[in-house]
Amino acid sequence: MSITVPGPTIGVVGGGQLGRMLAEAAAPLGVEVIVLDPTPDCPAAPVARDQIVGDFDDLEAIGRLADRTDALTYEIELADPDHLAAASAEADVPVHPTPETLRTIQDKWAEKEMLADADIPVPDYRRIDAVADLEAAVEEFGAVMLKARHGGYDGRGNVPVRAAADAEDAIREIGSLDEPNALAEAFVDFERELSVIGVQGDDQVRTFPVGENVHEEEILRETVVPARTSDAVAEQAQSVARDVLDTLDGRGVFGIELFETPDGEILVNEIAPRPHNSGHWSIEGAITSQFEQHARAVLGWPLGSTRRRAPTVSANILGTVEESRPAELADVETVLEREAAHLHWYGKEEVRPLRKMGHVTATGDGLDVIDDLLESTRELRDGLTFQ
Repeated sequence: MSITVPGPTIGVVGGGQLGRMLAEAAAPLGVEVIVLDPTPDCPAAPVARDQIVGDFDDLEAIGRLADRTDALTYEIELADPDHLAAASAEADVPVHPTPETLRTIQDKWAEKEMLADADIPVPDYRRIDAVADLEAAVEEFGAVMLKARHGGYDGRGNVPVRAAADAEDAIREIGSLDEPNALAEAFVDFERELSVIGVQGDDQVRTFPVGENVHEEEILRETVVPARTSDAVAEQAQSVARDVLDTLDGRGVFGIELFETPDGEILVNEIAPRPHNSGHWSIEGAITSQFEQHARAVLGWPLGSTRRRAPTVSANILGTVEESRPAELADVETVLEREAAHLHWYGKEEVRPLRKMGHVTATGDGLDVIDDLLESTRELRDGLTFQ
């Protein structure tokens, strides 16, 4: 392969913060990005070559995106796999990861079945097609997390159920009693939540170091790299992640969320067929960020190194407001004045309660600093306020 720059153009379905950071990472490679998003002047628009305003399931808009680009990808699972496949065929432009992979991951039941069929460890689960199915699952597992099969993210579409008597109310929260269209997973008594960002290239597969994820109210708050776990558990997490990648079609970055059980076993929670929040640390903390890796992989270019530069903590900046209002972040100088701290603002015009508005990343020297680094990064993040 002979690569020249300026290079090709990538079309991205979705123009949120992931599209924004992808465009930022692609630019130094000589690669331009055009995004498709229903929100005019979406977060990615200021740094992308152009934006097509259209819905994620708008076949005509996706077709126009394909006509103007050399490869298609997506940064949101709401992209329509059938329309991506049709636009790809019409314009003779590849889509990565493949529409088939997207279609499977859009359905939590299909995703779990794919993993189980490949003998990849997952929590016990049951398909929920009626209230009686959920009642039986609670009786069997003691307590479950009820998950909508389609459309859930950041805790949305997830309801804990601890008693069979709560089954009807739980199903009503995520859908219809007549057609629950859900999945019940046994609660996992986990030691910590981990993740591995995996990359599939044309003929290369690489994984980033294992991250430890701290959640609150089902929303990721911080990612710590390296994860505060044993070498044996980290090696197992890497092995399981590579097994997951073997089951997925297409090039690109995949966020693989994992549970570490008290006895040191690894279970796969969920997969994202795109750059993932838990990989944001890699912008400053790794030789090649997850976003540059995604651009390289989608184009079939050689992958970069996934090696960690330094111990790193990334902390999400969430909307600490009670009501929606125009977004204006104050006290930013506290981050700018701190050595080895970095602010990432996502460019969203409106702040809403618990909405992801940006993140702060900090790096340190020596593995013995990781706990202090986590505490100081939290303090930096928590010192930011919305006007």
